[in-house]
Amino acid sequence: MRLTVIGCSGSMSGPDSASSCYLLQAEGPGEDGASRTWNILLDLGSGAFGALLGHLDPAELDAVVLSHLHADHVVDMTGLEVYRRYHPAGALGPVPVLGPVGTAQRVGALAMEEDLSALDASFTFIEHDPDRTVTVGPFRIDVAPVDHPVPAFGVRVTGPAEGGTGDVVLTYSGDTDACDRLVELATGADLFLCEAAFQEGRDSVRGIHLTGRRAGETAAKAGAQRLLLTHMPPWNDPEQVRAEAAEVYGGPIELARPSAGWVL
Repeated sequence: MRLTVIGCSGSMSGPDSASSCYLLQAEGPGEDGASRTWNILLDLGSGAFGALLGHLDPAELDAVVLSHLHADHVVDMTGLEVYRRYHPAGALGPVPVLGPVGTAQRVGALAMEEDLSALDASFTFIEHDPDRTVTVGPFRIDVAPVDHPVPAFGVRVTGPAEGGTGDVVLTYSGDTDACDRLVELATGADLFLCEAAFQEGRDSVRGIHLTGRRAGETAAKAGAQRLLLTHMPPWNDPEQVRAEAAEVYGGPIELARPSAGWVL
């Protein structure tokens, strides 16, 4: 399983990065039994569709997983909708979109579609269910609600290890404050892709975002193997946020950056 950061700026696009969007890829058998590359996106925020074009033809997407419906995580679904519906080669057909209750209505409003059936040419919407594992090719996708002002979900993706030696796990926090369900999702994860939009001593409001320290505490409680900090707004000092995490988590800590990749 491979991760490529498409966008990692928090709450808005930044001077060097689009908003939240992460590409996961893995090899697995297709419908004809032959091996192929499977591609799923975690979120598709502001500026991310254009950045995605530099890494993947969106016609090759197999699923999109939306953590929640704030604009910095979903607004570029409108670009994907246009691409799939009006492609010069012909309509590409619907791709599965996993998201919270109201995802179709949210995407329809962004696309200014009063008739939601118009989206059927591009998307098949699947409501998140914490009691169900969704399989997309070699990926197994599990979700759990997390602590954010709107319905939001963390995502645990299990897929094949590079070289075919068993399974690996990537956990994506989405947007959340510290909560037990996030620890459960990240338990034993090979890579914990975790937001850290707030900073200690500056942002005191709770129930919205993690600080670097709270991200580190979550990674430590979960026994995650590596911590990858993301979703920092342009005014954050990423090194300060990493230092906060390092005070409480002893494993490797890295900072997400556009076009960077990790192999699991």
